Amino acid sequence: MKRRALTGLLALVAGLLVVPVPAQAAPAADAQPTPGQVLSPTPYQGWNTYFGLGGAFSEQSVREVADALVSRGLAKAGYDIVWLDGGWQDPEPRTAAGDLQADRTRFPGGLKPLVDYIHSKGLRAGIYTDAGPYIPGKCGLGSGGYYQRDADQFAAWEFDAVKVDFLCGIAANLDPKTVYTEFARALRNNASGRPIIFNLCNPVTSPDWGNYPEEQQSTYSWTYAPEIAQSWRTYTDVGFVGDIKFKDVLRNYDANARHPEVAGPGRYNDPDYLAPQLGMSDEEFRTQMTLWAVAAAPLVIGSDVRTLSQTSVDILTDADMLAINQDPAAVQAVRVGPAGTTETWVKRLANGDRAVVLLNRGEAPAVLTTTASAVGLSGDRFTVRNAWTDQATESAGTISAAVPAHGAALFRVGPAQGLPGVPHLTASLPQVTQIGGDALPAGSAPVLAGGDEARVEVAVRNDGSLPVFAPQVELAAPDGWTVRPLGQAPKLLAPGGTATVAFAVALPTSAAAGTATLTATTSYDVLGHGRLRQRTASTLVIAPTPPDGDAVLSHHQWISATSGWMSPTVDLSVGGGSPISMLGQVYATGIGVASPSTVRYYVGDRCSRLTAVVGIDDAVRNVGPEGGTATFQVVGDGRVLYDSGVVTRDAVGHVDVDLTGVRVLDLVVGDAGDGGYNDRADWATLSATC
Repeated sequence: MKRRALTGLLALVAGLLVVPVPAQAAPAADAQPTPGQVLSPTPYQGWNTYFGLGGAFSEQSVREVADALVSRGLAKAGYDIVWLDGGWQDPEPRTAAGDLQADRTRFPGGLKPLVDYIHSKGLRAGIYTDAGPYIPGKCGLGSGGYYQRDADQFAAWEFDAVKVDFLCGIAANLDPKTVYTEFARALRNNASGRPIIFNLCNPVTSPDWGNYPEEQQSTYSWTYAPEIAQSWRTYTDVGFVGDIKFKDVLRNYDANARHPEVAGPGRYNDPDYLAPQLGMSDEEFRTQMTLWAVAAAPLVIGSDVRTLSQTSVDILTDADMLAINQDPAAVQAVRVGPAGTTETWVKRLANGDRAVVLLNRGEAPAVLTTTASAVGLSGDRFTVRNAWTDQATESAGTISAAVPAHGAALFRVGPAQGLPGVPHLTASLPQVTQIGGDALPAGSAPVLAGGDEARVEVAVRNDGSLPVFAPQVELAAPDGWTVRPLGQAPKLLAPGGTATVAFAVALPTSAAAGTATLTATTSYDVLGHGRLRQRTASTLVIAPTPPDGDAVLSHHQWISATSGWMSPTVDLSVGGGSPISMLGQVYATGIGVASPSTVRYYVGDRCSRLTAVVGIDDAVRNVGPEGGTATFQVVGDGRVLYDSGVVTRDAVGHVDVDLTGVRVLDLVVGDAGDGGYNDRADWATLSATC
């Protein structure tokens, strides 16, 4: 299998998304679906209880979600599987006869009436079990020893899909390939002959779960799962209930992207659930949606659809994005060029077009570019359709976009025909390049304060085959701010031409802490199309008042704070609510985080010294010996002022640094290269002299 997968990968890269042989091979003898039948020829879509309702969902709450899928247009857009995750089972999961039974309080009539209701809405039903034997205290449900009996039961209840976990499996130290293959055989041979989608869900991943053999991990499923399942998880969970972070979405996407060669119609790498309003901004969720779309990933909503905003629903149901995900070729995107803060990903579509993603992982907006030739297209003119805005333009070969921090542009690109179209013109988001007399480091997120004057630039580029005339950029700022142009745009922007328009922006001394928006309106004339306009906007951080005197910095307002899991806690260890403690000593003040983490403060060139004690909190001693290593850095205006090196649970570091001249202070915790498992880190007695 490994040799065949490698061959497929080489073909894919060399041929720019040629569908590899494994996706077209005949199913193995034990594979599901049956010969001649492809279950879910395009990625399935639906909703799952796990993140949105937790484990205590009821028949009534699931019925309400099914209703909402229909009434809010999600079912019409393809989200048609209502999936019960763990928690549906009774405290006594099996009857005396050995049959599975649903919770008798929450599902008084069993599951069949709920399945019938779901089907009556034109939807499909999904259910959950585990590949291991039920072990009380280790997992909630297990099918080990009952594979055929449970497969027959699910089919008799008329379920259309089953998710098979591995919590019981790992607790019993089983081999995933062996037991999942046995379960697949039972599912295929169910007594009702019912086609059932099989989602193989082994989430065990090192180092996130501790140290496990490669063969037991999610990252190994690709070697066998394509022969027995319609989808297989490729990494651990995308987050925690109510706490899904953008960094973990990127982590899961990157792991999911390792083996695109095994994906194809009816067989999909699964990076886990979609997470609107579970911890990410709308922009970050739109990026997740973009990445899952080009990954040919199953689209399963993890949130409670009854309470989603209309913005989230609009992102989930965008027709152009869904057409890319549901493309019948079912090819998974690959990265073009190097990995980094900004990247290009490309997916070949069935008609020969390319879906192109320009991804910005960074903290500042950027104009990203690629070329038609780089994504596998040849010719002189190309139609560039923005999947999120529906804008169609024409490029002479360069594809560019202004992409916000944590954002992604999604284009459908193909050969152009007929008369020349509207040129593909890109105006950048307004970008602060200088504060006072100091230039900002490239890629940094600016922090402004009352009384500051900043240089703001808008870059304009013409990637079309026609010139644009009389380009003009106007910049709008909040009330009380002043904006002064620094020069003018040229009278003509030729094909391939670029121009940068700059402004001096002054903040009033009374500018309130928080955020503010700068909006640029770029207008231009195109022969035959009149005067066109596009708007781009940036959100800026306005700093709080800097600390004064001898300050307990953990009690001062930070600009932003992140934690690898959960959220940073003031004067407490992260996660448990316990006082900060290291090597048996309790500290009254400080910040508790999990790696990786960045806590940002504005000190405004008013502080001279920072002191702290850093280390791993004693709470990790209660949860096992694995992990519990971190690195600590103090960074001032992009310069590293202190670096602890690797800190274990058996040592602490002492911080004493000069802050003279520093405006923006970052306290950074890294995972020391071994993942974030047990990395509960503390900044104790964090004090500044200002």
